[in-house]
Amino acid sequence: MKKNLFIAIIIILSSSSLFSQTKTGTIKLGVFNPSATNAGFILGYETGWYIDHTFTSGLSIDWFNKNYIDQNLVSEFDNFFGPNSSLNQLRAKTNLHAIPIMGNITGSWPIAPKTRAYVTGAVGAEILLIFYRNYDNPDNNEFQAAVDFAWKIGAGVSYELGERSDGLIEIAYNNSEPSWQFDVKDATSGKSKVFERRFDLSGIMIRLGFKFYF
Repeated sequence: MKKNLFIAIIIILSSSSLFSQTKTGTIKLGVFNPSATNAGFILGYETGWYIDHTFTSGLSIDWFNKNYIDQNLVSEFDNFFGPNSSLNQLRAKTNLHAIPIMGNITGSWPIAPKTRAYVTGAVGAEILLIFYRNYDNPDNNEFQAAVDFAWKIGAGVSYELGERSDGLIEIAYNNSEPSWQFDVKDATSGKSKVFERRFDLSGIMIRLGFKFYF
């Protein structure tokens, strides 16, 4: 996994230096439904450089935020330390910020007047910022960061709005699974255990976008 992450970082850095002049910028807004949480709002920005009239290379950064209760963690607490539903629900409250940074290649072709279809692929790093509850003092927040290799594939349609702007709709699949470990010792039972929290951020996103040329 570390090797894949290193390769992804090299691709991102290489993508940013392929061309000296930026040609496009795209703002994307939509809904993302990863396996780890319920669906939520996702915001992204992508910048691109033309390779030729069909292909572009670029960089993208997205932001996904979700407050939720990690039911898998609730089950682990219940199974190991004994049922305590309301308290364990509080202990499993999570505020998650996912920030994938990727290099990408996109190919497009005309399908109608002013309309182009496109496919895109990207690899990079998924940066995860987690605010979670302290087991002994669940009213207190703790902070943890995690990073994992990520990849994404997608397809969409763009429509020319003006000489230097397009509107687009896109569907994509994102894949990554950041994780981290933490130790918990229960004061009542005296039991202790190392828990591994995996955040499966694999899922479908559907987005609308606005692309501008400069």
